[in-house]
Amino acid sequence: MLDFGLVTNYLPYMVDATWITLMLTLYSTVIGLTLGLVVALMKISKFKVLSLIADFYLWIIRGTPMLVQLFLVYFGLPQLGIELSPFVSAVIALGINAAAYIAEIYRSGIISISKGQMEAAESLGMGYFLKMRKVVLPQALRVSIPSLGNQAIMMLKDSSLASLVTISELLMVSQRYAATNYAFIEFYLVAAGFYLALTSVFTFILNRVERRISVSEL
Repeated sequence: MLDFGLVTNYLPYMVDATWITLMLTLYSTVIGLTLGLVVALMKISKFKVLSLIADFYLWIIRGTPMLVQLFLVYFGLPQLGIELSPFVSAVIALGINAAAYIAEIYRSGIISISKGQMEAAESLGMGYFLKMRKVVLPQALRVSIPSLGNQAIMMLKDSSLASLVTISELLMVSQRYAATNYAFIEFYLVAAGFYLALTSVFTFILNRVERRISVSEL
């Protein structure tokens, strides 16, 4: 017999843990968006060395599990004398992992811009950085928003891995109280409800942004 009344007393703690989950997602998303843009620009660069570095980064990050990357940051860096808190370690690992996928999203958006616009910008005397900032990136970002939104939702769900490095985010707190009260179904279902609520909010915001952009293009 399920008894969700057991969860009631722990809801404030689960709400606090949900806030930590949200912060993990937001901070790592900022890192992913920023680093992903840098990697995308390196990958399409005319300088072969930069392109090779970007390819190597994408090969390593996309070819290894994120959990391994998280453990390398949290458990591995101290071996090199670099001590990071569990939260910072998780943010860095999640951000670095996401950047590899976001870089490909950016790259696809950039190469979708017609060469005619690039040539027109050059004919106006725009240098590379001005051309990218004024012409290419705004359009590429507009095209990439749906995929970037989906990536942010994936990062929200992947943030549950942070529980494995002792961060009291939503999953870890749910596990702790589920084990204490022997009410695994109840706590995990409530945790799933919190995740579902967050992803629904993300999806709602993303849809609003997409509609706003569609209207601005008319």
